[in-house]
Amino acid sequence: MSAAPESPSRPTVTEREARQVAEAAREQDWRKPSFAKELFLGRFRLDLIHPHPLPADEHVQRGEEFLAKLRDFCETKIDGARIERDALIPDDVITGLKELGALGMKIDTKYGGLGLTQVYYNKALALAGSASPAIGALLSAHQSIGVPQPLKIFGTREQKETFLPRCARTDISAFLLTEPDVGSDPARLATTAVPDGDEYVLDGVKLWTTNGVVADLLVVMARVPKSEGHRGGITAFVVEAASEGVTVENRNAFMGLRGLENGVTRFHRVRVPASHRIGEEGQGLKIALTTLNTGRLSLPAMCVGSGKWCLKIAREWSAAREQWGKPVALHEAVGSKIAFIAATTFALEAVVDLSSQMADEDRNDIRIEAALAKLYGSEKAWLMADELVQIRGGRGFETAESLRARGERAVPAEQMLRDLRINRIFEGSTEIMHLLIAREAVDAHLSVAGDLIDPEKSLGDKARAGVGAGVFYAKWLPKLVAGPGQLPGTYGEFKHDVDLSGHLRYVERTSRRLARSTFYAMSRWQGRMETKQGFLGRIVDIGAELFAMSAACVRAELLRGRGENGRESYQLADAFCRQARVRVEELFGRLWTNTDDVDRKVVKGVLSGTYEWLERGIIDPSDDGPWIADATPGPSARENAHRPVR
Repeated sequence: MSAAPESPSRPTVTEREARQVAEAAREQDWRKPSFAKELFLGRFRLDLIHPHPLPADEHVQRGEEFLAKLRDFCETKIDGARIERDALIPDDVITGLKELGALGMKIDTKYGGLGLTQVYYNKALALAGSASPAIGALLSAHQSIGVPQPLKIFGTREQKETFLPRCARTDISAFLLTEPDVGSDPARLATTAVPDGDEYVLDGVKLWTTNGVVADLLVVMARVPKSEGHRGGITAFVVEAASEGVTVENRNAFMGLRGLENGVTRFHRVRVPASHRIGEEGQGLKIALTTLNTGRLSLPAMCVGSGKWCLKIAREWSAAREQWGKPVALHEAVGSKIAFIAATTFALEAVVDLSSQMADEDRNDIRIEAALAKLYGSEKAWLMADELVQIRGGRGFETAESLRARGERAVPAEQMLRDLRINRIFEGSTEIMHLLIAREAVDAHLSVAGDLIDPEKSLGDKARAGVGAGVFYAKWLPKLVAGPGQLPGTYGEFKHDVDLSGHLRYVERTSRRLARSTFYAMSRWQGRMETKQGFLGRIVDIGAELFAMSAACVRAELLRGRGENGRESYQLADAFCRQARVRVEELFGRLWTNTDDVDRKVVKGVLSGTYEWLERGIIDPSDDGPWIADATPGPSARENAHRPVR
């Protein structure tokens, strides 16, 4: 099938131009310390996370009081099975959440919100998401990336006073960036916002607008053409969903999250007041990325809730189910899966709580920590759910309704697997997260050696960069040779009934090893480093494991010091660290011994049709529609599926 012609309004950009757009949207400076950034540079700054930061007493009281109300609501008003069956969150449930104040969890009390901390917001999402993942997604999309968060950071006083009270109690918001032909490459964004006096006129189509079907307010990213008095560029706007020319053309359906109100939204000559622009023209992507620095924590928070549920079901089922004279949990093949679920849930909660508390304190730059939490949580939660399905056997593959119909407990394990799958794609796919984190992790190298490895720089620029790089590496490299991780008594405060100090010494040594590997790769590949996505992904995965190990140990010591299941926490942290160390060593081995080169050759063969003969003997049930839907601007020819909940 031939490719569909590109829309005439779609910007044509080169690979280099696309990278420049992404680079310009990054936060360039590091004004605050970052534990994860230091970790990738071979510096294990345990002092940045230990002792574990704690919320203030008034924040705890406020958070716990709301969690109690939310738990009662979830237990008495939410029927997760009905939402799954009907593929719809009932209006009375959404109304009840509004009355409870759940729409305003992260909004300051002066605007009518609850003013919860990031820690308690995440706990609330985990709780609500366990009742129904679709409700967790609705609340998260509304507050983590919808109107409240970008306005909190970038909004004017007037914008906050106008929109935040609505978002706190009555209005649902959505975030619209993706387009039918634009995913992780926003340089090709085609939706336009043309200045017209004191207004902008929006035209374009947005895809996968979570909450878009029921939203009252939208954050829309659109390209402002450069003109006299307008710097132009991708810009963020608050748009009333009921505005003339806004049409929800389709409510999308998915593998999981069946209650998700996700759609396709078309803008045709939609007039937006200039006062509704967030920030300056051209700041849209920076606003989006900055919003996601903490917004990404909502996904791993709900993954923690999923892990807890997987552990509960695995424990109860594997104790009740007997094979060959004993509970299946006592068979090693099953027991190892349960141990993985238990240890990983403990570590993932440690990562999310630590990152969230650091976000609340605002003493550290957590852009890498939040990204690692999202990456690690989405990948590990999916694995835990998959292991639960395996532990349940045929019952894991059977739907909850079918189990109930034949008289057994309606355990929605297969639904959990389907619902969690999107988290590896939502808010930055695993592949994009690898590249995003890798870019931040090697920022120090590019800062001193960027011009040196840039093929388009002049010899003079390269010479100057060489001098700067020489000074940096002369100071940095010797510090990677030895460290406290080689001294047997280091981190002795983590040695109790179970000794965690050895794991922290391992993290310290391994962080230096990771930094040496990164430096060697930079020296070997130089400007081609960015194309080595397999290598960079493994580097990031090693860093994620080291971060999770650190968080698990620090959390275990916190709980021990507070007399809250300290012995058991140490046991779980020890088990997790031992499991993680096996994964880390495997990843190090794959840094240099892998199939990346041969895989690239095979991919070229696949794309050229060399192996097309391998596809014979099947029937493709797909229809012959276009791979990417037409997104040409213009009036909508479809009925408006917008369904505000009032």
